Amino acid sequence: MHVSAVRFTGLLVLSILFLTACSIGQHQDSAPHDEINVANIPDAVPRPEPRSAGGNPDSYSVLGRTYKVMSSHQGYVEKGIASWYGTKFHGRTTSNGEIYSMYKMTAAHTRLPLPSYVQVTNLENGKSIIVRVNDRGPFHPNRIIDLSYVAAKKLGIASKGTGLVEVRSIDPHTWDGSHEPPPRPRSAARAAVHGSNTLFIQAGAFSSRQNAEQLQQQLRALMPSRSVQLAFADTDRLYRVRIGPLQTVDEADRLAEVISNNGYPTPYVVIE
Repeated sequence: MHVSAVRFTGLLVLSILFLTACSIGQHQDSAPHDEINVANIPDAVPRPEPRSAGGNPDSYSVLGRTYKVMSSHQGYVEKGIASWYGTKFHGRTTSNGEIYSMYKMTAAHTRLPLPSYVQVTNLENGKSIIVRVNDRGPFHPNRIIDLSYVAAKKLGIASKGTGLVEVRSIDPHTWDGSHEPPPRPRSAARAAVHGSNTLFIQAGAFSSRQNAEQLQQQLRALMPSRSVQLAFADTDRLYRVRIGPLQTVDEADRLAEVISNNGYPTPYVVIE
């Protein structure tokens, strides 16, 4: 659960900013009072759907940040931090005009077309679920998807509030409805996070090594006790400046805030 994961309504820009501002600082989100047996709640079933009339602008801005909506869900895979939303938004209108229910297997994403279907895998326990993306968010800079309460509970992250996940798009036209996409093996999932300690904050990516080294030196001066690394990838020929490995999501959030507050490029979490 994350109180800053506010919803994007798909209305006029002024309405967006008004609703966003009102959502911050109000009562915190929470789970339902009654215990839910999520074993009785099936995953979303991918099926071909047209794009929603609402919630799919070319781009939109929230809290000073602009998001470009993807033209297609095809090939989307990303690792990062998932959060969830519950009673605070239950019964409200989602970005594509539906009614949000914390008891349905749905999710919010900042860039995927609405609706989309994705498989979300918990990298710490190997559990996988399928959800239907019908909303915008989360707008916390270090989150990649906001799950409904029951989706988070099925995935095993509801009690913690956040979790390290892999999000992978599903093509409803080719998905075999007789079974779900194979989940990541439990042992491999645990090794990917706990064994390798692969949670980092990325502060910047540059085509110029000199620019990357300059940022690296500045961050080392700002955080002398931290390991500030320079990584080069042959795939895109970029030099990445990263801090880590880090042990917890809270640690990553605190570190990202320090970097942002000192005027450096917007940092974000990466998992490798």
